[in-house]
Amino acid sequence: MRRALLGLIAVIVMAGPASAVKVADITRLGGQRSNVLTGIGLVFGLKGTGDGGQYSAAIRPLAEMLKKLSDPTTALELANTQNVALVNITATLPSNGVRDGDHIDVYVSSVGTATSLKGGRLFVSPMLGPTGQLTREGLPFAQAEGPVILEDSSTPTVGVVKGGAVMEVDLPQKYIDNGKFSLILDDPSASWTTAYTIAKVINDSEGNNGELIATAIDPKNIIVTIPMLERERPDSFISRVERLPVPLLPTEARVQINERTGTMIITGDVEISPVVITHRGLSISTVNPEPVPSVRNPVVTNKDVVALDTVGEGGARLQDLVAALDRIKVPPEDRITIVKELYKTGKLHAKLIVE
Repeated sequence: MRRALLGLIAVIVMAGPASAVKVADITRLGGQRSNVLTGIGLVFGLKGTGDGGQYSAAIRPLAEMLKKLSDPTTALELANTQNVALVNITATLPSNGVRDGDHIDVYVSSVGTATSLKGGRLFVSPMLGPTGQLTREGLPFAQAEGPVILEDSSTPTVGVVKGGAVMEVDLPQKYIDNGKFSLILDDPSASWTTAYTIAKVINDSEGNNGELIATAIDPKNIIVTIPMLERERPDSFISRVERLPVPLLPTEARVQINERTGTMIITGDVEISPVVITHRGLSISTVNPEPVPSVRNPVVTNKDVVALDTVGEGGARLQDLVAALDRIKVPPEDRITIVKELYKTGKLHAKLIVE
């Protein structure tokens, strides 16, 4: 069933309509990045699973908070408190920026002796920049508050407050600097060839009389100069650039392996030097003379050696090896072992990435 499903997926992928990759599909604008807000807060309403009075780091801020609320109380008087936990709070801002009033999820982690945050509620807490700074106006970037939800019952000291942080300021991203912006290639696509090709596509499409408005400065970055006539309203120009099609380029020869899941992804034209492979679990038998195959009398072959030179030119492609191993039903973990050994001996001509 699993093999049939994988075959069906392969057919669907191969039969689907071809569509050009756009610049926006493999790049992001410079300045388009996420930011993190942090803070310290108190979670209330715990059923005896809080830090407790012996953990003074939680009791002190509780006493200070009650004092601000016109209910002065000493830390000694709160010594038996068991329903409050001191927590670290973080919020990751989206890469496209945020505006005053936006709601962001807040992640809450106990920093004391609390055993569970289940049923607790985060008290109103200021959120600061990643290094603890306030805004230029001396205000927190956001205020966080709300019920704590446990995402994983096996770690009850960590939770999330959905939409708990309310932004107090605008934090727009800055994409344009002195009439220029940068396109940053995603890591899997980054190369001098791809960067140069994108720059050439932009120059051919948007440049006037051979004007170079895009330059690849390294395998990940292309600097684009906005034409003078469009600098006051650059949105249309940036949109056109992001929608430009990128020609199909030869894919880098790469094998990516996830040993935990037994997944192996092959990209590009991965080649193997002439090699004979033996490995435990390989079994291909030969019966001579070969019988006429039938349902009751199938032809069965058993060997413990696989020789690869399918192209007749002193080598083979990794896909040929995978196909051979698939025919004899070699388990994923054994396939991965064989590929890794090929790489160690210099017979696998590709980048090998093992996760």
